[in-house]
Amino acid sequence: MSQRTEEILTLLPHRPPFLFLDEILERDSQHIKAAKTLHPDEPYLAGHYPGRPIMPGVLICECVFQAGAALLFGRGGLDPQKIPVLTKIQNARFRRPVFPEAKLVIEVEIVEEVGPALIMKGSVSVNGQNVLRTEFVVAMADIGEGPDIRGLA
Repeated sequence: MSQRTEEILTLLPHRPPFLFLDEILERDSQHIKAAKTLHPDEPYLAGHYPGRPIMPGVLICECVFQAGAALLFGRGGLDPQKIPVLTKIQNARFRRPVFPEAKLVIEVEIVEEVGPALIMKGSVSVNGQNVLRTEFVVAMADIGEGPDIRGLA
């Protein structure tokens, strides 16, 4: 596991095989830029168009959502009993397929904060070409008592 991935593991509760970020390229309090390389041995590729596999669109979206979560966790100051959960996806536009060996560049920014909800927009590109644009909303959900699930190895 790379040092870059180790940084992500301190921010997100997600773990392989459901971790869809490899590195954070830049981040401030309102924006994050991250990357994911699509390796040919990703298990879901074996059955998603065998012979000419492509990354499922829902997993391209998941890259965006995980980058958004890393942005929020990286800002600090969150209640340890709350996590961001997806409440709405809108205007998702897929422009082209993503093939094995592609390096996805994922960008997310916070558009507006309304109480416990955050309106965000995200995009994914490969080789400078847009693959996905979407808008989404997350809300801070109470996970109750117990261990903090963020950053557990």
